[in-house]
Amino acid sequence: MGDAAVTSRLRGVAVHKHVQVREYVRALMADAEAGSPAPSERELVQRFGVARMTVRQALDTLVAEGLLERVPGRGTFVAESRVDHVPRLTGFSEEMARRGMRPGSRTLVARIESAGPGVARALEIAVGQPVVHWQRLRLADDAPMCVEDAYLDADIVPGLLDHLPPSLYAELDRRGLTPTWGEDSVEASLAQENESRLLGVTAGHPALRVARRAFCDRTPVEVSRSTYRADRFTMWVPLTRVPQPRR
Repeated sequence: MGDAAVTSRLRGVAVHKHVQVREYVRALMADAEAGSPAPSERELVQRFGVARMTVRQALDTLVAEGLLERVPGRGTFVAESRVDHVPRLTGFSEEMARRGMRPGSRTLVARIESAGPGVARALEIAVGQPVVHWQRLRLADDAPMCVEDAYLDADIVPGLLDHLPPSLYAELDRRGLTPTWGEDSVEASLAQENESRLLGVTAGHPALRVARRAFCDRTPVEVSRSTYRADRFTMWVPLTRVPQPRR
């Protein structure tokens, strides 16, 4: 689809700027071969007259969808496989790397606690049983992305606090506790005062809260609560429709 046709399709539509940029790039790349370069951030900033963060948000969504992929040091390209209806269970580090961003973290809390009713129920252990509580400020390209609280049954990860790993999921892999499936619950919310200080936003800033249970086969290995900056993180959920028999 040519530039004129793409622009015509978007003209007059009252949508957010990042959506306009996203749909422009989506239409432009729809028939492109895998490996074809996407427009650069600079080109899109100049074309739409928007901030670089707006362009980055639009491209992040297309990377998360699997339409585009980032190659560090080279740019953004049409991905090899653009059809993927299998949701990925990934940790923060994996997900940020897949989006072409450099993951990082800063530990805020790392200690053994007694499991409260909610955590105990999620981990399928008794109330009061020891759990590891690991709270981190998660970074993407050195900028705050989310505040994450992870809880694990202390009995299945002995010594975890002695040498905190760069990636929790990589450590679980090493211990033979690879998360094979999980459940995410997503809620739109507002950042509380303590969260806003950590995330570098004002109190009441839009946020996405993601509650997760991750399982290794039938064993729950992690329960977590993450609060993301809604202006920096787009969650992509693939969907498919099973044809219904005609009546």
